[in-house]
Amino acid sequence: MKLYYSPGACSLSPHIALYEAGLPFEAVLASTRSHKLLDGTDYYTINPKGYVPLLEFDDGTRLAEGPAIVQWIADQVPEKKLAPPAGTMARYRLQEWLTFIGTEIHKQFSPLFNPEMPEEAKPLFRRKVLDRLAYVDQHLAGHDYLLGDFTVADSYLYTVTRWSTPLKLDISGLVNLNAFMARMSARPAVQQALKADGLRG
Repeated sequence: MKLYYSPGACSLSPHIALYEAGLPFEAVLASTRSHKLLDGTDYYTINPKGYVPLLEFDDGTRLAEGPAIVQWIADQVPEKKLAPPAGTMARYRLQEWLTFIGTEIHKQFSPLFNPEMPEEAKPLFRRKVLDRLAYVDQHLAGHDYLLGDFTVADSYLYTVTRWSTPLKLDISGLVNLNAFMARMSARPAVQQALKADGLRG
């Protein structure tokens, strides 16, 4: 099994989930800038969407989109309780959070990474991101993790919240979110994924 990733990108989320799950895999660097692998292979021939993450199974089957990938990972090791059982309300809560993070946080961050985005438009997206993160901060009051106990949704939230630092987004006032980030950074699987990605905790 191969995980196609790019350091600092949203592929960090399934990278963490794979270490949490203890599943064997090979990490394959796929540059989101050049869209080439280290051996020169055109990444578009592997994933026509051109972005990471992508999980490739030993039979050649491929699965894209982070929220789908992390749920697949969790379902391989139900005893680890990385996701609630399918069909339960708790599982739908997990999907609710994965969707919210993907559409309301991740996608609000994206324009801020785009060098072609006009500077005058960026404050709008910064405000939107901060509003969404403030909502998460309120939810985390009295909770260690989004669903109470750790799930794969937390690896996704951790991944996108990390982007606040390079984008100089001040989240210092979000006390509960910062406590969550510290809690996540202390997890061995997170430290392992960061090291593998060449990132700092």
